[in-house]
Amino acid sequence: QVQLVESGGGLVQPGGSLRLSCAASGFTLDAYAIGWFRQAPGKEREGVSCISSSGTNTYYADSVKGRFTISRDNAKNTIYLQMNSLKPEDTAVYYCVAGSSFVKILTGRSDYWGQGTQVTVSS
Repeated sequence: QVQLVESGGGLVQPGGSLRLSCAASGFTLDAYAIGWFRQAPGKEREGVSCISSSGTNTYYADSVKGRFTISRDNAKNTIYLQMNSLKPEDTAVYYCVAGSSFVKILTGRSDYWGQGTQVTVSS
């Protein structure tokens, strides 16, 4: 059974950090581009970051550039999102995704989606 399972979300104060993890099972991540999306209440889903299967190409939304870092550990079949200098506007449910191409993820056509993890930034 193909699954992506996120963890690491929670409540953090503005300026704080969190690292989200996403463990894949039922398939191997090394052949896939991977990424993170988020959706806040009442807002459209937003692409946060993605990285190609080779790691050569990366994308960050302007709103997170310089603060978030996407990475992958193919040996652990896991992807990560390091989030620093968090702001209240980063509050959302974060979803990890995997797709057969970088472009598919960028255009919202990922092959696999996780169930989401809540990140709340508040004092």
